[in-house]
Amino acid sequence: MNRRTFIKSTSLAGVTLTLPNAIFSLDSKRKGVEFGLIADVHKDIMHDADYRLKAFIATASKKDLDFILQLGDFCRPYDYNRSFLNIWNSYKGDRYHVLGNHDTDGGFTRDQTRAFWGMAENYYAFDKKGIHFIVLDGNDPNPKPWSGYNRYIGERQKQWLIDDLKQTPNPTIIFSHQTLELESDGVSNMKEIRQIIEDANKDAGYHKVMCCISGHTHTDFMTQINGVYYVQINSASYRWVGSNYKMIRYSKDIDKKYQWIKYTIPYKDPLYTFVKIKQDRIIIASKKTRFVGPGPKEMGLSQPGPHDPIVPTISNFKMKL
Repeated sequence: MNRRTFIKSTSLAGVTLTLPNAIFSLDSKRKGVEFGLIADVHKDIMHDADYRLKAFIATASKKDLDFILQLGDFCRPYDYNRSFLNIWNSYKGDRYHVLGNHDTDGGFTRDQTRAFWGMAENYYAFDKKGIHFIVLDGNDPNPKPWSGYNRYIGERQKQWLIDDLKQTPNPTIIFSHQTLELESDGVSNMKEIRQIIEDANKDAGYHKVMCCISGHTHTDFMTQINGVYYVQINSASYRWVGSNYKMIRYSKDIDKKYQWIKYTIPYKDPLYTFVKIKQDRIIIASKKTRFVGPGPKEMGLSQPGPHDPIVPTISNFKMKL
């Protein structure tokens, strides 16, 4: 089934993964797990990033969530970004971070960004009601020769992932900033990481790793590789289109202060989602908005392909194991 047919047949269904009932704790069966996700807010690019994060936190605070998590490209550790970080920290429940590649732009190290955020480790794991969650850091240095930004998972982190998957008996969801399935822009050694995941599933005798969730690409996409689902959560803010399609969409004052916005197609309202895991299913809620100003069609910008749609949407899909 191709992606277009798949979306058409499942657009109202939500993301649903059927799982072995026996692997869930009684507490998970009774109440389930629910968490909020937001990706690629880009405080250092978007003039209204505070508004976008406030909208997510306000909505999340009205729900009975187990945690919230941001998928990277959040904010750099400038002093003037403390007020933005304070919005995130105003959430009263558990909060988790994923390091993005742009969170260290400006000459910062990962340790500096982590310290600013209050993030204990680059990569780590935690459990909620019988579900195991893994956060990876896709920003390890690439083996030389290499050009471009770092997008790699190094030997120490790979061994940690192997050991962590061996020690947990629980069904697992993996978060990363860079994708683990899109070779042109994801973790460069993603095939190694996927092999670790598939080996863990084989050893467990069931799909222990249910799905991998990422940001980074500012797109809306889901696929399946060898029984594991991969979901890309769209940016809260915009899609980058580059200098050939630059356009001033806000005021000249905003453009002067936030010089990179002209290279994007911003989303009018912030995109974020809430994920429910209950009994034998995972449901990723949809959210839709519209572009600020002309969209890709009006601009004569062709869609990159079915794996990378330019849309102001977090979609609903239906996936079964």
